[in-house]
Formats: sequence, C-alpha cells, structure tokens
Amino acid sequence: LAEIVKARTGSSSPVEFVPYDKAYEEGFEDMPRRVPDLSKIRQLVGYEPKVQLDEIITKVIEYFRNHNRVVVPLLPLLEMDILNTSVGGLAKYVHKFMEAMDLKDVHLLGNSLGGHVALVHTLKHPERVKSLILTGSSGLFENGMGDSYPKRGDYEYIRKKTELTFYDPKVATKELVDEVYSITNNRIKAIKIIALAKSAIRNNLGEELNQIKQPTLLVWGNNDTITPPFVAREFNKLIPNSELHFVDKCGHAPMMEVPEEFNAILHKFLKKLSEPATVR
Repeated sequence: LAEIVKARTGSSSPVEFVPYDKAYEEGFEDMPRRVPDLSKIRQLVGYEPKVQLDEIITKVIEYFRNHNRVVVPLLPLLEMDILNTSVGGLAKYVHKFMEAMDLKDVHLLGNSLGGHVALVHTLKHPERVKSLILTGSSGLFENGMGDSYPKRGDYEYIRKKTELTFYDPKVATKELVDEVYSITNNRIKAIKIIALAKSAIRNNLGEELNQIKQPTLLVWGNNDTITPPFVAREFNKLIPNSELHFVDKCGHAPMMEVPEEFNAILHKFLKKLSEPATVR
C-alpha cells in the first residue's frame, strides 16, 4: 500500500518501518499474515467492489496532494488487552504513534469513537495538534444500542443497526454487515466492544472541552441518529474556537456517505488555517 501511494504521488519519501513496540501498546497482537481475497463472497452473492483501491487512493491524493500529508493510524480497537481497551488506552496508542513518527502540527481527524480519542489526546497532548476535525464524535452523548439489546447470533438485528449508521441504508453493504456480524459474534471481540462503549459513556468531556484552544471543525450529518445534531451544537458551544457544518441527507459517517462534500468542507477549513492572518 505504501508503495502504491508513493507511485501515485511521485514521492521520493522512504517507507519507514515502525516496530510494534514503538507504535502499539504493550499486549497488542496481530495476525502474522493477511491475504485479501474476494473469491468466496464473489461466488456466494456475486459481490463486486464498486470502487477499486487504486481509485480511492487516487481521489484522495488528487484532492489533497498539493496541500497536506495524510497519515492514517489503524487503531487496534480489538487487539489490545482488556485493561487497555478504553478511550484512554486508544489515546495513549495515538500519542505513542505520533511520537514514533515524530508528527507535529497535526490536523487531527476522528469520526465517532475516533473523534472521542482525538479529543482526549488533544486535551492531554495539545502541543502536537494544530487543529481538530470531528465528525459524529462521541464524548458528550451517543445513542449506541437504543432501546434494545442484541442477542448473540442475531444477524437481522446487526443488519438493521448497521443500516442506522447511514442515511441511505444501501451504504451498509452485505460485506459490511457480515464484517460487523462476525465481530459481534466473537465472544472476546464482543466483550471488548462493550468495554469500549462503556468507556466512552464514562468518559464524558463536557467539563473539559473549554480547554481546547485549537481551531476545530465539526462536520455533522443532519440525519445522524447515533450522535444527533443537538450533540454537534453542544460541541460547537463548548469548544471555544469551533465551527459547525451540517450535511443534509447524511448519517453518522459523512466521509463515507458524502465524501466529495466532506472533502470540500475540510479543504476550505485547512486552507483557511494555512493563510496568513489579515492585519486591520
């Protein structure tokens, strides 16, 4: 993947290997080998990806290549030991990752739980963060399970809950639902998901958000049922230097549902930060 990105950007940057003990929390475990293969799902349901990896990478690069360097840490949501499976544990992971990569003046972006992690990290380590971008962030309120609780192995429940994440239920493809179902049907992974959800509820940041001084962009779906629009307004009220943009016909994940509109809002925000202040 790194080599593909280098080729698309024409970059001469070296590909750096960051050892697990520097990039991950103690206790992190990962599978030794991955071989992506769509043959089984293609045989079973005739699935074909609509957007190829090269096209996704190219779209992102073409939009931001002249303006920003994009770094995407993969949060080990289900790989950490149970004691560190929390918002705080993930924030520590992000801090170690940024230290290992020596990242400074970072525009830190997070969606949902990722936004919560970004907020905690910024409160603890503001010196490395230049700005914050939050979409559908937890940290104040989130409607996770709603008024029901899932039964183990209830595929229909998982399908409906996955669809509720988006304005258009078609975004919740069978591949995505199958992935969520597989995770929730694994006892250890389910326990860790519950631990993360409880941690997010306990870790309410309402009294601390006024300490965030970084410029903050809030991009919210008008049809978000997990962190509804009133949550965005509350974030906007509590974070001093924040601006709020609502996106119509969009649920909990604007960057997935309306990527072009999301990119345009983000680009405008980052461009404004890079421009020199007007002297009057």
